[in-house]
Parts: sequence; structure tokens; C-alpha cells
Amino acid sequence: METIILAVVIAVVVLGALGGLLITSRLKKPLPPPPPSKPDLTAPPAEPHVGDEAETPRDEQRRTIEEVDLPGGGAPTTVEEPPAAEKAPEIEIPEPSAGRLIRLRTRLSRSQNALGKGLLTLLSREHLDEDTWEEIEDTLLTADVGVQPTQELVERLRERVKVLGTRTPEELRGLLREELLKLVGTDMDREVKTEPESRKPGIVMVVGVNGTGKTTTTGKLARVLVADGRTVVLGAADTFRAAAADQLQTWGERVGAYTVRGPEAGDPASVAYDAVKEGKEMGVDVVLIDTAGRLHTKTGLMDELGKVKRVVEKHAPLDEVLLVLDATTGQNGLVQARVFSEVVDITGIVLTKLDGTAKGGIVIAVQNELGVPVKLIGLGEGPDDLAPFDPEAFVDALLGD
Repeated sequence: METIILAVVIAVVVLGALGGLLITSRLKKPLPPPPPSKPDLTAPPAEPHVGDEAETPRDEQRRTIEEVDLPGGGAPTTVEEPPAAEKAPEIEIPEPSAGRLIRLRTRLSRSQNALGKGLLTLLSREHLDEDTWEEIEDTLLTADVGVQPTQELVERLRERVKVLGTRTPEELRGLLREELLKLVGTDMDREVKTEPESRKPGIVMVVGVNGTGKTTTTGKLARVLVADGRTVVLGAADTFRAAAADQLQTWGERVGAYTVRGPEAGDPASVAYDAVKEGKEMGVDVVLIDTAGRLHTKTGLMDELGKVKRVVEKHAPLDEVLLVLDATTGQNGLVQARVFSEVVDITGIVLTKLDGTAKGGIVIAVQNELGVPVKLIGLGEGPDDLAPFDPEAFVDALLGD
């Protein structure tokens, strides 16, 4: 037993000695050399020591400073400037409305004086027989003067020519001018009412059929009012035509007029109501309300126009209801005028497109039909081509020089 124990002890001692030898040999084994270090390209060159040989200068062409590519040099870099803030549209100063029709008289006479010249030619005939008087009637009817005014004018001309006897061109022109002025009317109040005495603002509603230039006319009227020193709020109550509110707002921005608008296909009466409310709060002089271009044959739409008028009058009575008519529609314009007047009590007429091929007699016809004066006429596409109607300047343009 003791022999076995002794053998085990000897074995353990032998194993321990062998393990120590192995560990010692591993510790004495040299470590692998470190990898060669890479030169630091960014470090400055080492300073030379005393006794070092100077480096032989290299034979190479030296560059000038202009040729050296300095840091940040090379192609110039473009620095993007921050986008400039969107500029507000410049406020335009429209020309005064006074005298516009006289300035535009040449344009008006170019297209209108066929009526005057035709009548003067017929009246200058040596013998005025029945055929000649029928031609005079036809000339007036063709110019859209209307049946009743034509009959009145021809009757008076026949009497005056008979009394006059001999007729010089100057006498005929004077006679015809007097009679046309009677038909056009010199005693009608043609001022656009925008300054009620007891309150502000004046309220003007603009109505008319699609295609007559109603929204454009509303914008041009804003320019007329601003030119005459008034402040304006525009109500874009034409909510059924997508571009109408944008178009009206553009007109307003040009002259500094604020535009009240609502959602597309929204309630026009609500927009009109809000426009008057805003105008009161802002203390402006005039609120112009542009309504949808109603077809006069659509009873429901005409009823809605009446609703707009009633809603606006909850704030204050309307000072003007201007009907925009296209002068080129002739007698059909009378039908439109009649229906509109039954719904909203028209107080004045704006005749657009009176240049070009328009027939000036429509001024006489529409006034005779409604007993309502023509207050403004449009003579072109320019922003300041809307002019207050002047009967004498208009008749002089009809007769030409």
C-alpha cells in the first residue's frame, strides 16, 4: 500500500516538473518583430542634425506662385445664393377717369361713325323721297337703335328738314347731332353711386351674362375708383367659375384692393356678405361684388342672384346694381337687360366691346327699353379702357369729324 502511494507521489512530482519546463521554454521564445511602420506623409520633414551632409539640389524647373495650386484654389466654386423672397406686386397708379372717353374718341369713331356718315349722306340728297326715308330707317335699325327710337328720330328729322329748306352739310350735321343727343339723353344721372352720405362703404353689385366681360369690368371699375382716390374691397362671389376669383384678385392686387373670396362652388351670398363685412371693418370707401354670369334663361340661377342681393342688404342697401352688356349682342342684349332688371332692379348699364364691330345704337335702345342710363362703356382690352359715358363725346364719335 505504501509502495503504491509512493509511486503516485513520484508521478505527480515528475508531471509537475515537466509542465514547468514547458512553460519556461514558451516564455523564453522571442516575440515576432513589429510590422514596419509606414512613413507619416503629413508630418513635416525632420530637421537636419549637425554634421549631416546637405542634400544635393535637384535640377528641376521651379513653378511660379501663379502656377501653384493653393488650397481652395482651382476652378472657382459657385456659391448658391438663397432664393430671394417673393416680391409683392407693384401697385399701379391708374390714369384719372376724367376725360378718358375724349381720349378714346378716335378709337370709338373708327368703328362707330358709319352710322353718322350714312345718315349724313342720305340727308344730303337733293330730293328726300319716301325711298330715302326708308333707307334712313334701315340705317338706324341696322345700328341697333331699336324700332321705337328709330320712328321717333325719323319723324322729327322729316319735320325739321322740311322747315329748314336748303341744307348745307354743316346744318345737317348740327341737326342730326341735336336729335341724336335727345335720344341718347343729356339729362340722365350717369354718376356711379359709390359715396352714400350717411355711411361707408358704398356697395356696388355687378351682374351680367357669361361672356360679357363682367369680371374684367369689375376689375377695371376698381381701377377707375382707385384713380379717383377711393379705397376698394372686391367680393369674388362668382364661385361657379374656377378662374373668376383668381382673375378678380389679380386685378385687385394691381391697384392695392383687397379681395374676399370663398371656396370653389361655395355659397355666393355668403362671400358677398363677408365682403361687405370686411369692407366695413377696414373702413374702405367702396365694396364691389362680382357675381356669377347667370344665363337669363335659368330661373333658379336668377333666383339665387336675388338671394345675393337680399343677403347683402342685411348690412346696408345697395347703392348701385350695374348690368354688364356686350354691345355686339345687339337686340338680344335687351332681352337680357329686361330679365335682370326684374330680379335685381338695375340702376346702370355698362356696355363692353363698344369698339370693333359694335353698333352704337344699342346705347339708345337699352336706355329706351329700361329707362336706365348707360354709365360706363368699354372701348378696348387695355386696363384703363373703361370710361364714364359722356353723351356728347359719344354722339360726336358717331358723327365723326
